[in-house]
Amino acid sequence: MRPTFSNVWGIDHMTASLIDFAPLIPMAYIAGLTGMALIAIGIGAFQRLSGWLWRSLAALAMALLLANPSLVEEQRDPLADIVVLVTDTSASMDVGDRTEASQTMAQALRDQAESDPLLDIVEVETTDNVDGTMMFEGVNQALASTPRDRIAGLVLVSDGQIHDAPANPEELNLDAPIHHVMPGDRNAGDRRLIVEEAPRYGIVGQTVSFNLRVEDSAMQGSVLVAVRFDGGDPQYHRIPIGRTAEVEVRVGQRGQNVIEIEVEAGPQELSLINNRAAVHVTGVRDRLRVLLVTGEPHNGARAWRDLLKSDPSVDLVHFTILRPQDRQDNTPTDELALIQFPHRELFVERLDGFDLVIFDRYRRRNIVPALYFDNVARYVENGGALLVTAGPPYSGAASLSRTALAAVLPVRPTGTISEQRILPQPTQDGLRHPVTAGLEGGGADPEWGAWLRHIQGVSLGGQTLLATEDGDPLLALQRRGLGRSAIVMTDQTWLWSRGYDGGGPYAELFRRVAHWLMREPELDEERLVAYANDGTLNVDRVTLSDTAPPLQVTWPDGQQQVASMSQIEDGRFSAAVESQGSGLVRLRSGDLTTVAALGPLNPMEFANLQPTGDVLDPFVDATDGGLFSIGESADLRLPNIRRTRANGDQSGRNWLGLQRNERYIVTASTRTPVLPALLMAILLAALLGLGWWREGK
Repeated sequence: MRPTFSNVWGIDHMTASLIDFAPLIPMAYIAGLTGMALIAIGIGAFQRLSGWLWRSLAALAMALLLANPSLVEEQRDPLADIVVLVTDTSASMDVGDRTEASQTMAQALRDQAESDPLLDIVEVETTDNVDGTMMFEGVNQALASTPRDRIAGLVLVSDGQIHDAPANPEELNLDAPIHHVMPGDRNAGDRRLIVEEAPRYGIVGQTVSFNLRVEDSAMQGSVLVAVRFDGGDPQYHRIPIGRTAEVEVRVGQRGQNVIEIEVEAGPQELSLINNRAAVHVTGVRDRLRVLLVTGEPHNGARAWRDLLKSDPSVDLVHFTILRPQDRQDNTPTDELALIQFPHRELFVERLDGFDLVIFDRYRRRNIVPALYFDNVARYVENGGALLVTAGPPYSGAASLSRTALAAVLPVRPTGTISEQRILPQPTQDGLRHPVTAGLEGGGADPEWGAWLRHIQGVSLGGQTLLATEDGDPLLALQRRGLGRSAIVMTDQTWLWSRGYDGGGPYAELFRRVAHWLMREPELDEERLVAYANDGTLNVDRVTLSDTAPPLQVTWPDGQQQVASMSQIEDGRFSAAVESQGSGLVRLRSGDLTTVAALGPLNPMEFANLQPTGDVLDPFVDATDGGLFSIGESADLRLPNIRRTRANGDQSGRNWLGLQRNERYIVTASTRTPVLPALLMAILLAALLGLGWWREGK
């Protein structure tokens, strides 16, 4: 915001005459001597002494002579008064024809300045930022470069939605009227959504509450509010107009979530911008509940337990079947298992309370009824997570693949077990999938240690990320219904944790597998992520495909744009688009959608779009200015502009005043004594002589 100054033209010189005193001695002495003389004269007059009149005239003449009056003639150049025009060009002024109305008012002031040689104009334009419209920043900047004693008035052209007004109008220290010229229809109806309270954090899988209020000056009743989670399908809620309502939204994933809230359009609308709001809610995990069932003791069981217990956010429930029911020996009853396996409690009553279920080298031995495996399958279909680490039992008659779990597992065993040394190899999908891409020592030619056994199988779907050199699946992931499942076709992964043959990224690999199963968004194989930085919208697309669909961008103002995405590495594409506007931008690439925030999510500038005088009224009243609602378009009502006296009225019903300060600079001056010294000496001697003559007579 930089003020511009227009030059005045055609100002004539003027001459002024005045009496000036240049006393020969200090005026205090003159006043004192004159006072003493007048007292003595008063006494003489009271006592009717002879010659008191002439002596009083002589005393006055002496005082006048000592005061030394002169006639001063000055050549003066009048200084033009200055009107400060501050025009609001923030985003709220784009509603309707407010901008055109403000430009018309500004042109009227410019025309007045051009036609009046004693009026200059200083113009400032204000815009909006994160904190709203900063009009008084422009006011203070203009006043800092303008002489205060020459200001004819401030004209603020704005819809009144200002967010930096001082608390006290006296802070401006201005002796000139402030006029508020307000474009727009202040009686127009508008509906707006207000988010009174919103949480910053929420636990994944649980709901968070928002306090919402809808204001509508054109109707009463209730309205429909749509809530979207990260650009997904909306949830609808009906809330009353003018009253606070509580709406609950489920937090679906860890990390930053953008929750959009939108109210349906009303019968009268200035804009739909303030019908929408968005908030960031950071999803945090509560303690993860993991059920680990080890079918029989083996070396990998401790590795699994140590891995899961090393994460302090994991609540692990671990059961190892030490002595199955089909094993008969002479062991005394009091020396058998520590506790009975609570299969009903785990697989019926509390199954939905687990975030992840792991079957580690499990063998069917009639411990868990077949119906309970059907419960686990439905658990996966409804959004649960299942991981199976297969050992030799998986290829035989006691395999889990012969239960209802076969419907949700991505690999079916062939019945063959290979006891040969194998080197795990990332597949083409594995090189791109976030679960295995970038693992330490990985890549197309990995430097990982060997495993010594694997269960041969046939892939049924999903993605195979690790395979043998012959292509047999070793690690496969699959989405099933609302949930996810994974299978590891070996029980030898624990060798990596022991450093055998150089080891491998055991902890990191299975940490990623577990978090992918629990729907960690950073590990999704198909992901669209966008963020704005320094005026650029950056978009990343992760995919298992060789190409990425075009990027469709819908900017906050509704305009659409299609951008191509360039490949930066296998499975990752990106695009950079110059940002347009402020607010939420929607993006789509194929079936994936997301949203990103350009600038603040809920700009103060759009919180209320109705014209108002409430903010500037204290400043207008304190300076005897005026408020003028000029409307817009064909119904434009501009106030007349008048030049006024500084102590007169500064506004009327349909006119605003710009006061005349009558400031000037002196270009030349001549001084002529009013009382010539010789003439005054003769006059003084004559008066004193007359006084003596009258006393002597």
